[in-house]
Amino acid sequence: MRRFLCLLLILLLLSSCAAPANDANGTDPAASSGGQTADGTENPDETEEPEGETTPEPAPLEPYEIRSPAEEPEGGSVDGVPYVAWDGIVEHLFFHPVVAYPELAFDGDGDSNGIDDYMVTVDEYNKILQNVYDKGYVLVDINDVWSETTGEDGQPKMVRNTLYLPEGKKPLILSYDDTNYYPYMLANGFAYKLIIGEDGKVWSWGLDPQGNEVVSRDLDAIPILDKFVEEHPDFSPFGAKGCLSLTGYEGILGYRTQTTTQDWSAEKEANRQSEREAVKPIIAELKRTGWTFGSHTWGHIRLGSGDMAKIQKDTELWFDEVGSLVGETAILFYPHGERPDGNDWTNTGPAFQYLQSQGFRVFASIGVESFSFIKKDICAVICDRLHPDGTTLRHSRDRYLQFYDAKDIMDVGVRPQREIDWA
Repeated sequence: MRRFLCLLLILLLLSSCAAPANDANGTDPAASSGGQTADGTENPDETEEPEGETTPEPAPLEPYEIRSPAEEPEGGSVDGVPYVAWDGIVEHLFFHPVVAYPELAFDGDGDSNGIDDYMVTVDEYNKILQNVYDKGYVLVDINDVWSETTGEDGQPKMVRNTLYLPEGKKPLILSYDDTNYYPYMLANGFAYKLIIGEDGKVWSWGLDPQGNEVVSRDLDAIPILDKFVEEHPDFSPFGAKGCLSLTGYEGILGYRTQTTTQDWSAEKEANRQSEREAVKPIIAELKRTGWTFGSHTWGHIRLGSGDMAKIQKDTELWFDEVGSLVGETAILFYPHGERPDGNDWTNTGPAFQYLQSQGFRVFASIGVESFSFIKKDICAVICDRLHPDGTTLRHSRDRYLQFYDAKDIMDVGVRPQREIDWA
């Protein structure tokens, strides 16, 4: 009898092992019959949704077209709008991160006057965008204005491209320095970082003056411009937005992706790698929607110092910690506007030659007009850009009238009570 029972148990066991794991359609029987899946979890197909609630699907990304203004459109028009050649000045304005909460920025502490000098508020920035749009400017990518080619002597050289613009429009480059969200900014009324919102778009994250978390597209220069272009697509007929000028010593875009030589540890490196992974989707979405990147050096160093060892080490750090995330760039924005070798207009010294050898071709400083010059002795362009900020709003009204009138832009009521030339 015992032998019979053992044989019966063996037969049952074999029958169980031979049963198919999937039905004829390749589905899990548990999934077809409801209840639990093989791993003991509830079958999601049979789990009832609470009445009136559904799980939202991620919003699909809207297609975004980017094209070059250096390519004449077929037939000379786009959607019935004639395009004409432009060989005149390409204006260039640059901003720092914008002040979201003036009550924190201009509270009388040691940072107030510096922020007043070099930044604009959200309200001022919105008005500047509206003014340049109303005056007929359209956005172009700085990378489309000049190209590298080979000269008759067989040597590489830069050339200025003819741009084909909608008739009656003028080209405008926008760039944004220090879009790193440094720690001093976080206590002074700026956004803390960029994030990807539930809609798949770029938003800002930060804290309001009461310490509440705020996710918004209205409190930082980058999502504000994104929204403006959505509402005024003819402001960016080529899909261009702006060029983000990044250092690296406090990370990028609000993420602490940097290293330090002091007290480094496995825990700090793990956190850095986590921050690097977190910023990658933001970089990808920015690039997909017309934003580009340039170097502002890793440590915001003075390139006119002549310290070649420092310049080389800094450049290597930028490529390692920033370039490895944002990709290749031909654009270098001078920190402090300070030119390599003292004067890159007349000199092509060792600092300039080294930076050019690292792939930089367009070298941007700061000036009183949107100036550019193609160097003859090396494959490079130098250019200056204008700076809407508290300093020029107060003291350079006449030089910016082609863009806006400072009297209509400056929010005098929220800024420190300092001298204004036109008041």
